[in-house]
Amino acid sequence: MSTLAFTLRDSTTMLRRNVRHSLRYPAMTISGLMVPIFFLLLFVGVFGTTLRAGLTGPSAVGGHYIDYLAPGIILMTAGAGAAATAVGICTDMNEGIIARFRTMAITRASVLTGQVIGSFIRTMISGVLVVGVAFALGFRPTATPVEWVAAAGMFAGITLALTWLAVAFGLKAKTPEGANSLSLIMIVLPFVSSAFVPTGSMPAGVRWFAQNQPFTPVINTLRGLLTGTPIGRSAVLAAAWCAGIAALGYLWARRRYDHNAAR
Repeated sequence: MSTLAFTLRDSTTMLRRNVRHSLRYPAMTISGLMVPIFFLLLFVGVFGTTLRAGLTGPSAVGGHYIDYLAPGIILMTAGAGAAATAVGICTDMNEGIIARFRTMAITRASVLTGQVIGSFIRTMISGVLVVGVAFALGFRPTATPVEWVAAAGMFAGITLALTWLAVAFGLKAKTPEGANSLSLIMIVLPFVSSAFVPTGSMPAGVRWFAQNQPFTPVINTLRGLLTGTPIGRSAVLAAAWCAGIAALGYLWARRRYDHNAAR
């Protein structure tokens, strides 16, 4: 059997373990889903009317604030799912199961790959559920089938990137609480982006940061694909950010895994 075949077999085994663990202990999975739904309900039901009144020009998509908001909440679903993964990885490290895997005759990469694939699948399902809730609250996208596929691809790209980064966070942190703290950046950073209000309405310094951080081009691309607002160069920037974050997370996670034999 070739090295690739061994890797695929072992990764499938680790994925199966990850899925069974999620079904047995669903709290983190549910919390990863409830966070974006909570923000969706909060900003639509409490702040929606006020914030919608401030949207003008190309930002004023559709007839309701949720048409502007939903793409940002969809992205936050990826961040919330990744944060749950970081806590899960750190818990496994502290309980010693990762150290035991190191002594077994399995490919080293499969331990991390199984975690990433399992988290990716859960987050993609959560994304579908969040879109369903958005529809129930009045979200009315204008996307064609091709644009829906492109939006799903963009969501998959940012999900994969954030998941690898979350794995690195989980391996870096000493405790699950520390992993959760490191992962907060994935949930907090969208608040300083175009997720809730246009960046043009922000003060100069904050505006510069919001326009040049990684989540804004991803949100703008999703919003353009789903609601027809201008995308410009956001798609290229979003793809570049996704590739860069994924590469950083993967290399960092592999390095931490290979050099963290004490845990």
